[in-house]
Amino acid sequence: MLSLQTIFGRGMQFYTLLEEAAEAAHDASKALHQLVRDPDREPALDAFRLARLRTRETSNQISQELVDSFITPMEREDIEALGSALYRIPKQIEKFADRYALAMQNLEHIDFAPRAAMLEQAAGVVVKMVRLLPKMKLEPMKALNDELRAIENEADRLMLEVYGDIYSGKHEPLQMFLLKEFFEILEKAIDRCREAGVVAYEIVLKNS
Repeated sequence: MLSLQTIFGRGMQFYTLLEEAAEAAHDASKALHQLVRDPDREPALDAFRLARLRTRETSNQISQELVDSFITPMEREDIEALGSALYRIPKQIEKFADRYALAMQNLEHIDFAPRAAMLEQAAGVVVKMVRLLPKMKLEPMKALNDELRAIENEADRLMLEVYGDIYSGKHEPLQMFLLKEFFEILEKAIDRCREAGVVAYEIVLKNS
């Protein structure tokens, strides 16, 4: 016969798996920041593929655990939604890295580092939010959610500046296309972080 401690101890593996997915996304953001800070180096894309594969494997493990587990620490739909949101972060980052490697010769005068730093910061906040989930405390989670929203708002503001530069008429058509393409991918990656953070915050709202 199972003890209450055994029964209620179950489900903690979900927190571990979600944290692993968040850390993989953060690792991808750090690799991207390093990539755009050092454009003279030959881009190594293995780190981005590995991060995406780590989150995909974690997502698969979460799905299997949801089938196998009788006890979950939060609603099953919320676990699945957060796992899916976390997976989309490195997937979007890898999209940027793959295209960046192909177009580097045409991107020499574009500085992506400040935006990549914002993405790394946003992914770091997501890690903190996921690590806070077991405590289900609203106040610290709200503070992190506000921080993530501020990063997203700043990214949106800077994107308007990019559009202003694109439509200024001073760029060649190819340069205009590349500016729009790559900055929009980066902005989308920050949005993915924000989406994951919203899911984590809403989980705590429901359970605190």
